[in-house]
Amino acid sequence: MAKKNIRTPIVCVLGHVDHGKTSLLDKIRGSQVVDSEAGAITQHIGATLIPIESIREMSGVSAATEINIPGLLFIDTPGHRAFTTLRARGGALAEIAILVVDINEGFKQQTQEALQILRNCKTPFVIAATKVDRIPGWRIHPNEPFQKTFAKQNERVQGILETRLYELVGTLSDLGFNSERYDRVRDFARNIAIVPSSGITGEGVPDLLMVMIGLAQRYLTESLRITAEGPGQGTVLEVKEERGLGMTLDLILYDGMLSVGDEIAVAGTNGCIVTKIRSLLKPRPMKEILIEDRFERVKSVTAAAGVKLSAPNLDDVISGSPLRAIKGNRQEMIDSIDAEMQAANISLSGLGISIKADTIGALEALSKELEAKEIEIMRADVGPVSRHDIIELETMRDPLHKVIICFNTDILPDVSEMLKDPRYADIVVFSGDIIYRVIDDYTEWRDEQIRRHKAQQFEAVIMPAKFQLLPNCVFRQSGPAVVGVRILAGILRPKVDLMAPDGRTVGTIKMMQDKGETVTEATEGMEIAVSIDGPTVGRQISVGDTLYVQIPERHVKVLETEMMAHINISSQEALAEYAMIRRKENPFWGK
Repeated sequence: MAKKNIRTPIVCVLGHVDHGKTSLLDKIRGSQVVDSEAGAITQHIGATLIPIESIREMSGVSAATEINIPGLLFIDTPGHRAFTTLRARGGALAEIAILVVDINEGFKQQTQEALQILRNCKTPFVIAATKVDRIPGWRIHPNEPFQKTFAKQNERVQGILETRLYELVGTLSDLGFNSERYDRVRDFARNIAIVPSSGITGEGVPDLLMVMIGLAQRYLTESLRITAEGPGQGTVLEVKEERGLGMTLDLILYDGMLSVGDEIAVAGTNGCIVTKIRSLLKPRPMKEILIEDRFERVKSVTAAAGVKLSAPNLDDVISGSPLRAIKGNRQEMIDSIDAEMQAANISLSGLGISIKADTIGALEALSKELEAKEIEIMRADVGPVSRHDIIELETMRDPLHKVIICFNTDILPDVSEMLKDPRYADIVVFSGDIIYRVIDDYTEWRDEQIRRHKAQQFEAVIMPAKFQLLPNCVFRQSGPAVVGVRILAGILRPKVDLMAPDGRTVGTIKMMQDKGETVTEATEGMEIAVSIDGPTVGRQISVGDTLYVQIPERHVKVLETEMMAHINISSQEALAEYAMIRRKENPFWGK
């Protein structure tokens, strides 16, 4: 029998796209539970509560086995968004998680991103190795525990599953996690349990639920103790308008009790909002959530639960923000809400890009990923991209900072029109609902901009080069002189002044030809004909002379401080010789 002061653990599901998160959630909260005793599942907005009695029935655990946990409360929205949206006391609200991995495909980029979120939040988790029914030759036994269905497979199929399982174990080991198939784990505190399962056939799902119950009961009991009569504490899941109710909040109540008429404090875009609960609603048990009359009014609700709340002045509430029932000192409660919102774990710098997200938790998740890639953030806000955001970006000097990344949030219609204006043509908006994709899009764009900038620098800066006048290759002595030369180092281009080793300016290259064809560039080892305006061969220059491209002092500074890593060894050598000649008279020239 579950103890009354132990609340239901809140569970979140994460994983790569198309690895079976939705199917697994549907199986957990749908067919398997519906097949059990009527009324055994209570559905709430944004969450599904599975009582321990239903889990016992599905898994075959006898009533004699003592379990203190009342059941499991699954967050209704699968994926990273649910996990990062829900926060409590400055951390992730979900106490335990299921990481879904397709046993046939293994770890993908988003799986590793999910692992990083779990590691950062120090959240216990179980791996559901899904889609076992896709293993070639697998014989389906609907809803059976894994060990029973596994025993009924032939040796070849068992071997394939074991091989794929240990590929997962190996990958997790490389990422710093010890893991093993759940029935072989002896110490769940040191090893991640992997449960082979299928969201389509239900195989292994009973085992997954029991492992979750076992973990919660063993490691979370103290943190799950609540005072049922205490003031309610929750986290806003969504803010949306409902017909006949106006603006409402879908929230997870994780501690205490909320009642109609309670005064509550919740975070808004312009500070803390204080209002009174007008009504509390939840779906009737076992009713389809999409039908019109799905809600039933209740006078109060006790943690842990998902619930819809109606109250005045909810328009500006921020998704993911804390909600508190006010008991006692009102100002103290308001201050605590403001402090929690300000404590969002986002590192800002004086310069950088701007980011927006739909919730404070999503904003934190995005900022952590950007920080890991050493991408600086100057501004971070919750909400849609507005005209004000674009106007602020236009004031940035660095084109690479005229960027806004918006994750899971909207771009207001007037902003879309604004961005068509030539005045804002240099502002770039990256939008998406998968963190790694939107960051990849941004970094790909940034790297291309840097590459183009470097290319423009190369075109504008005079590059170092030295060459020698070849014997028997004087085609004209002057007006201009036309001679054959060999490039000794660097990159030679036309329209550059030339310098002798003694520092004299000796002329300007007008044109260059290679085998009768005009060329614009010649590199080390090439022998070409050049026309030099200014000197006469035999007077200012002679056969066998070595000449250098004359580089302005400011160009030498750029080459030595910004571009050295991007020019070849030959050019570096030519630059070093040229600078040494110049610095004989002035040691600080070009520095």
